[in-house]
Amino acid sequence: MILLQQLINAVSLGGVYALLALGLAIVFSIVGLINFAHGELMTISGYVLLASLAMGVPFAASVAVALAGAALAAVAMERIAFRPMRGADVTSLLLTSFAVSSLLKVVFQNGISARPQPVSMPGWMTSATAFGPVTLGHGPMLCIALSICALIGLELFLRYTTMGIAMRAAAADFDVVRLMGISAGRIIATAFLLSGLLAGLAAMLWLAQRASVDPLMGFTPVLKAFIATVIGGLGSLRGAVLGGFLLGVVEVLLQALLPSDILPYRDAIVLSAVIAVLMARPNGLIPAVNAQRS
Repeated sequence: MILLQQLINAVSLGGVYALLALGLAIVFSIVGLINFAHGELMTISGYVLLASLAMGVPFAASVAVALAGAALAAVAMERIAFRPMRGADVTSLLLTSFAVSSLLKVVFQNGISARPQPVSMPGWMTSATAFGPVTLGHGPMLCIALSICALIGLELFLRYTTMGIAMRAAAADFDVVRLMGISAGRIIATAFLLSGLLAGLAAMLWLAQRASVDPLMGFTPVLKAFIATVIGGLGSLRGAVLGGFLLGVVEVLLQALLPSDILPYRDAIVLSAVIAVLMARPNGLIPAVNAQRS
């Protein structure tokens, strides 16, 4: 029974990683950019939620505002920081994303607070329900349900909408999409919009279990999400989802099963497993289409 509870926690954490990894993969598949400022979109969403609740906005409306805040911040980030760099080499784009990330961290630390700020979550999110010998937390179950719904919704958008099909085509061959007369700017802006929305949703799920926001809130989750995208296949959307869930399951199960004297080496064991996977499959578990062609 304890193993079942740990498995639920693992899938819950994996869902957060999967949402973040998917946001990274969407942008990378189209622009070729690993956006390390993606974590700051999580933090922005958390602070918007905190401000909305402080102003007396109902919780559901506050969540909607927080998601919109992250999505709009992602679009603004693309317009201000990355659009002028369009056509630049990978190194320049990477340095730009690090600069944006560092700048936003300084703004959060000096403009808001360097200390964690508690977020008042509804009581039902922090409570649990007992099913016989198994006690299931509402927060982890909500994370699993919302993660699955978000991933299904994104899959439907990419498969059945005109913009979604254009984004999939751009991920395979952007030059052909340009030749067909589809606006490159719209596709890239939509990719950033979706990545911001996914980052905002991941932030809500992260806060549901931790109930506090701080300037570095997004750093560790996005670092893990980047590892997940590499495991799954850089630029592969399905690979990002698989890598996120796999990483979450491995982390939680190791936390539960490792002896206490080995537990401090958990992250080293996880990274060793990542290296082993990449040695066997250098392009990841589900390589991107352009990786398969190369």
